[in-house]
Amino acid sequence: MTAYDAGPYVPDGADVSALREAAAGCRGCPLYADATQTVFGRGEASARAVLVGEQPGDQEDRQGEPFVGPAGKVLTRALDDAGIDPDDVYVTNAVKHFKFTVPERGKRRIHQQPSLREVSACRPWLTAELELIAPQVVVALGATAAKALMGPDFRVTRQRGKLLTPDPPLDGAQVLATVHPSAVLRAGEGREAMYESLVTDLRVVAEQLS
Repeated sequence: MTAYDAGPYVPDGADVSALREAAAGCRGCPLYADATQTVFGRGEASARAVLVGEQPGDQEDRQGEPFVGPAGKVLTRALDDAGIDPDDVYVTNAVKHFKFTVPERGKRRIHQQPSLREVSACRPWLTAELELIAPQVVVALGATAAKALMGPDFRVTRQRGKLLTPDPPLDGAQVLATVHPSAVLRAGEGREAMYESLVTDLRVVAEQLS
């Protein structure tokens, strides 16, 4: 079985800019082959909160930036409603390449959930980002990000909205899990209630940063 591991591509002692440049050439798992490009994190190294999503979507893959599609607009609004300064936030994903399928008679690329192997393979990039930024709080947006940070048995539905200490610890940072903004978009009639619950969870982060 082919090893999935981005570790050999992560340079030692690199700053965020150098990490981003190196990640563009990552071949740590097969997802790079079909994706347009690597989508690395965005934000200042001085950010006090890191928000981790699952993976880039279609628009993120095309533009090369995280959270620039419809879910990103929901997240931007929620951060504002929660009172979190955008300069205090670094946004990234657990997986840096877009995983998708194209229906036989369609052209639209349909999101596919990354596998545990793919999430594990990409973990060295996320670890490097977190070590450099050393945030106070890491927000896991959705189940994939939460499991990447807290382990495969973690359930967002049971422990969302709480400040938790991961094992192993992240240099003193606490982790808060909540829903992914894309879940708000899929919520139908319950969209507003789910959005408000996302904002409520983010307000816990805002209080921690104040």
